[in-house]
Amino acid sequence: MNVIELDRALRQLRLGGMAAVLETRLHQAQSEPMPPLDFLSCLVTDELNRRGDRLLERRQKQAAFRDPHKTLDNFDFSFNPKMNRSLVFDLASTTFVARHEDGLFLGPAGTGKSHLAQAIGQMVIQQGYRVLYREAHKLLEDLADATLDGDRKEKMELFSTVPLLIIDDLGMRKLPTTAAEDLLEIVMRRYERVSTLLTSNRPVEDWGKLLGDTAAVTAMLDRLLHHGHVLKCGPRSWRTKTNLPPKDPAE
Repeated sequence: MNVIELDRALRQLRLGGMAAVLETRLHQAQSEPMPPLDFLSCLVTDELNRRGDRLLERRQKQAAFRDPHKTLDNFDFSFNPKMNRSLVFDLASTTFVARHEDGLFLGPAGTGKSHLAQAIGQMVIQQGYRVLYREAHKLLEDLADATLDGDRKEKMELFSTVPLLIIDDLGMRKLPTTAAEDLLEIVMRRYERVSTLLTSNRPVEDWGKLLGDTAAVTAMLDRLLHHGHVLKCGPRSWRTKTNLPPKDPAE
């Protein structure tokens, strides 16, 4: 085989990572020179790296983060100095997913709950887990649409089995009358099997009124908090502060 034929054969075998660097590695092998085993090892490593990168990209896309650029590196911890940083970084280590534990981020709007939830989700993907992000109202809309289409069983299976499900902004929008029942079903299915991370701008004491079913909320919280980590965010709003006009030094 010549180089063109070998490139074609590698692509037919779905070894695109090898094909992409074949000529470069051949030049390297000729110029160094490189032993055959080292040459083959380099090609295999190139293929594995390419596949790893593509898997990572695919899982980030499947997660459907609202703000995929949110990371721990660009989160301003200094704004709310009382936030439990140790807990944030413990969660970012992703061991809670391995232990099938849950997280609950509570605080007013603008205090970083969604940012941290998505940043931790990114870290979980980096560790090889699948993640699914949904705003609470969108999660329930997806279930309602699936019910109408006859696909509720499949949709519920997805929501119940993904290693980390992030349910964001519970309480930000009005929810359907079936919200408590649907959320409880999801939480019950996931309990001690996989991990759930939920954010809300409402204190848990208000959830019964918010969802219209105190009994269902009690059962849901009982499971979320059993192996749950609670992060209190706030009370200061980063967005509110950054939108304020500069303070007059003379004041």
